[in-house]
Amino acid sequence: MPRKTTSDSQPTPRQKKTRAASGSAKEAPVTKQQKPVFSVGTLFTLVLLAALLALTIYLNQNKDAIPEETPTTAVTNLFPATDGTPSSIEVKPAEGEAVRIVRNEENVWVLELPYETEADQGYAEAAATQVSAIREISVVEGELSDFGLDSPDYVVIVKFASGKTHTLEIGDLTPSNSGFYVRIDKSRIVVAGMSGLDALLQLQSSPPYLNTPTPTPTEPPPTETPTPAPPTETATPEASVTPTP
Repeated sequence: MPRKTTSDSQPTPRQKKTRAASGSAKEAPVTKQQKPVFSVGTLFTLVLLAALLALTIYLNQNKDAIPEETPTTAVTNLFPATDGTPSSIEVKPAEGEAVRIVRNEENVWVLELPYETEADQGYAEAAATQVSAIREISVVEGELSDFGLDSPDYVVIVKFASGKTHTLEIGDLTPSNSGFYVRIDKSRIVVAGMSGLDALLQLQSSPPYLNTPTPTPTEPPPTETPTPAPPTETATPEASVTPTP
């Protein structure tokens, strides 16, 4: 019986190691995945910063080209401060009694119209303060009849400590009810603030009496009794005498 050759014998361990090594050499190498350098949030932030930077540069370059807003005209007082404080205020309505308050030599307010009497100092001083607080909102142009100034509702005469005297003719309310049309010293026409002027006009409707005066009733003049006229004598006709034949 023939003997088995050594070629039919099992491979040696060295041969298995060689095959395993050759098999592993054929497999593709595994590469490790790398993380991105910038995340999505970081990229968004960078884009936003770049946009803001570009906008800032643009605005700085065009700063001189942007027109400046015209400043709003400041509201001024109707009477200048150089006139001083009011020393006399008279309000004359188109219909009704005029009211006049005067600061006397003792620096005390008194009423001269419609009655000469003491005045409520707080009320009178508040009215004087309102005179200094009347605002001139705007100047208008037009016919007097357009503003109710051809026959004004009130005429206000204010005398000041400086010796100045100003006359205000009060016309209609403005369409927005924000003020009155007023002619100053028969010259220019303005819109005067309603709050200060309305408080001043209340002097006429509610005079600042310290004590409400009671009008003294006047006695009617005596009625003359007519003197009866003397009776008129009636002439008696004389009888005619008939002559005797």
